[in-house]
Amino acid sequence: MATLFSRIISGEIPASVLYEDHLCIVILDIAPVNKGHALVIAREEYKTLADCPDDVLAHLFSVSKQVVAQMEQELSIDGYNILVNNKSASGQEVPHLHIHVIPRYEGDKKTPRFSKEQYGPGEMEKMAETLKIY
Repeated sequence: MATLFSRIISGEIPASVLYEDHLCIVILDIAPVNKGHALVIAREEYKTLADCPDDVLAHLFSVSKQVVAQMEQELSIDGYNILVNNKSASGQEVPHLHIHVIPRYEGDKKTPRFSKEQYGPGEMEKMAETLKIY
């Protein structure tokens, strides 16, 4: 079954398109954290970042960088978030790879903000060993 984003890409559902090429489309998010919040969406239905080929992923991030440059030039942003939610536990609502490019302003007090945990004695070293890439 086609995802919401596939239906947007095919033109079945309208969207405010900022950019498109053979690998991706960039649209404005309909429920933005701040106005100008954009989504860089892979044309293919890769469910998560891990499913996406490296060359396509590199292209999506390159386009995200261009979106940031446009935001900095046109919106006078103070910062930005680049965010990819993978699977429902992380907040992914559409199972189709997309990168959020969120303009941020000093004092906007908008999410995403992350709560911070503390490691107990020895936990950080154990976690590092568990996640080490060989």
